[in-house]
Amino acid sequence: MRGAGGTTGGSGQFLLGLIMMCGGFYMLLSAISVNANFGFRSSLYGLSLFGSTVGVTSGMIMIPMIIGIGMIFFNAKNYLGWFISLGSLAALIFGVISSIQFQLRPMNAFDLIVILVLAFGGLGLFLRSLRAAQVEGE
Repeated sequence: MRGAGGTTGGSGQFLLGLIMMCGGFYMLLSAISVNANFGFRSSLYGLSLFGSTVGVTSGMIMIPMIIGIGMIFFNAKNYLGWFISLGSLAALIFGVISSIQFQLRPMNAFDLIVILVLAFGGLGLFLRSLRAAQVEGE
């Protein structure tokens, strides 16, 4: 009978490792706080012009997008309109993603150790179960 992953490894190790790994990574991800500083007045990018820095806001990115969408609705085959719209959309998405901040919530050392042992101990058991088991006498 084959075990986990079609190898002679242990199915019990596979299940225990999978449960530990899922529980540990769930606890780790639920302990992370996600904040975003995105808004129409917040600067997404900095642009240096003639020795001074100008902040490019999300509202400034929306203006070319509106113009590009208007060009697309006027003539759907207008490549410049598609380029401006998709470029503005990509810049907006990149700006939102780059403004995200991740922080680990305050916790005591015991909680952190339990989370790490569950996550990475489970990962180790999971990966070991996918290896062929060594039979004594070989």
